[in-house]
Amino acid sequence: MAQSSEARRAIVNTIREFVRREVTPVASQMEHADEYPVELVERMKELGLFGAIIPEEYGGLELDIGTYALIIEEICRGWMSLSGVLNSHLIMAYMVATNGTQDQKEQYLPLMATGEKRGGICITEPNAGSDVQAIETRAVRDGDEYVVNGSKTLITNGRHGNTFALVTKTDPNTDPPRRGMSIFIAEKGPGFNVTRDVPKLGYKGVDTCELSFDDYRVSGGNLIGGEEGQGFYQIMSGLEVGRVNVAARCVGIARAALEDSIKYAQQRKTFGKPIGEHQAIQMMLAKMATQIQAAHLMVMHAADKKDRGERADLEAGMAKLFASEMCMQVALDAMRIHGGYGYTQDLNVERHFRDAPLMLIGEGTNEIQQIVIARNLLKNHPSGDFLYDAGL
Repeated sequence: MAQSSEARRAIVNTIREFVRREVTPVASQMEHADEYPVELVERMKELGLFGAIIPEEYGGLELDIGTYALIIEEICRGWMSLSGVLNSHLIMAYMVATNGTQDQKEQYLPLMATGEKRGGICITEPNAGSDVQAIETRAVRDGDEYVVNGSKTLITNGRHGNTFALVTKTDPNTDPPRRGMSIFIAEKGPGFNVTRDVPKLGYKGVDTCELSFDDYRVSGGNLIGGEEGQGFYQIMSGLEVGRVNVAARCVGIARAALEDSIKYAQQRKTFGKPIGEHQAIQMMLAKMATQIQAAHLMVMHAADKKDRGERADLEAGMAKLFASEMCMQVALDAMRIHGGYGYTQDLNVERHFRDAPLMLIGEGTNEIQQIVIARNLLKNHPSGDFLYDAGL
């Protein structure tokens, strides 16, 4: 459901105030301690954020993707890790809402909307990341159930979540392999094991885990959509939302880095004047702000197309590619502006710098994004005028 501009602004202002009052004051301490933000997660439940894009009929807020992207920007201005709790959860909710059976929607979406069921996406494996079709986790039919064996890695919400979209191979012999992929709604139980919390450069405070499935049994009624072989297409649709989310995260991190840099440039003095009066610093700030604005507009364009019910793989991929490269450069420039102080944990700049590299990798590496974009252009826009084709 599309929000009016007034409603969108009111929602964003509520989140902005939540971040200012409750997130920003504790973010650095919790991040450095790698402490899971239990109280902040509870507050996000109270704000309804776990149901942000879940339809109202199932207890959600039914926000459009554009409004959701703006919420993520604001959260990431305070602490990027906090947005990760929502992203995996809501990608799963989106897949259930758009591809699930009516029974699956009625059983899971109301509980996901309140945060009682906290979701995650189990795609990545030790030998399969960007090449999703190479997953090896097997689900074998056994009466009314499937028996799952395999392992997953780098799973957000792996320890604190309880309900997952588990990507498997139900038929390992299909050609192409994607036709043998199926997704199950998997709740923790016997055979579902959290084997390790993965230590990370950044993105701290949020659980990122390795999982193993050892003769794990899941009901056939939990096969998303009720039909085998549809998993790959369900993933791709969900990842369009995920890539918009990652691009919005990038804009949020970069905005925080720029805001810190502008404040510092007005306070720090060298050669008898604030460094913001030096042309070299001014040029850096101008470029940072311009790139952030461009990335933000790309995010909103991709979100708007998704909200119209159209495929947004090209636009979401472009937004993710540009925004993540921008974020990394802005974080680096912010550290340069802060000089030696930027390298210390006394300021937030080093946290932005450690969080930025994840954006280059998450929801598909930027190298994969470039391949996806190029193939889309060659197939769907042979004239090369994709902007005209898109109605711009």
